Amino acid sequence: MRLTLGFSPCPNDTFIFDALVNQKIDTEGLEFDPVLEDVETLNQWAMQGKLDITKLSFPAYFKSLNKYILLHSGSALGKGVGPLLISNKKQDTKNVEGNSIAIPGLNTTANMLLSFAFPKAKNKIPVLFSEIEDTVISGKTELGVIIHENRFTYQQKGLHKVVDLGEYWEEKMKAPIPLGGIAVRRKMNIEIQRRVDKLIRKSLEQAFANYPVITDYVKQHSQTMSEDVMRQHIELYVNNYSLDLGNDGKKAIAVLFNTWAILNSSIESGQTPRELFLL
Repeated sequence: MRLTLGFSPCPNDTFIFDALVNQKIDTEGLEFDPVLEDVETLNQWAMQGKLDITKLSFPAYFKSLNKYILLHSGSALGKGVGPLLISNKKQDTKNVEGNSIAIPGLNTTANMLLSFAFPKAKNKIPVLFSEIEDTVISGKTELGVIIHENRFTYQQKGLHKVVDLGEYWEEKMKAPIPLGGIAVRRKMNIEIQRRVDKLIRKSLEQAFANYPVITDYVKQHSQTMSEDVMRQHIELYVNNYSLDLGNDGKKAIAVLFNTWAILNSSIESGQTPRELFLL
């Protein structure tokens, strides 16, 4: 059985899926066709139901609950992993809501956390995540929300942190930050869903067993990064929650869902959708 599998070319994702898509583990009769795209493209595709299995931001998942269900393995959650709001000059948070802000996509967790911290910030300009630093440097926008490896490189380009949006979330909500997850089509056979979940965990266990070696697969999709930055990226975004959400991870996602619902006035506070996670 062949299944399409979407994830980003970032080191945390290629690290997780290397063994799976390159058959370094027994895939138990399943074959995977990898589709590597930036996270906002994957978010848009998820809302269209394009792929069998996909990485997606949690706000995009909440918008796609009729199409997908979240797996226990493969997610990016944690503490100290959130997006940063940056500027090309030192400034405080006083005028943030009046500034133009480059964001990595309307459906990203980064944009949701920006709205959580600065609900009146409306002048948002979606930009490919890898171009946000240059957008701020050039003055096309006054501020930018950076994700992924850019949190390790922005200072080298003379940029300044205005606020750590993840840190703000953690302080207010007392919960880890759910950034993105792996979801499968709801209409897929439940046994196949569970097999996929198990295989993603096995793929990650294989990667952890060989770490800190950076495989060629990870390198080829991270050509502009040094191995040290790749390792920083992996160590920040891949952890025990990536192996299994567990109760703490599920609670953190439920908190995020409830907050997203309030921000979007989509449901009343306290409600949660049926079957948010794979059984």
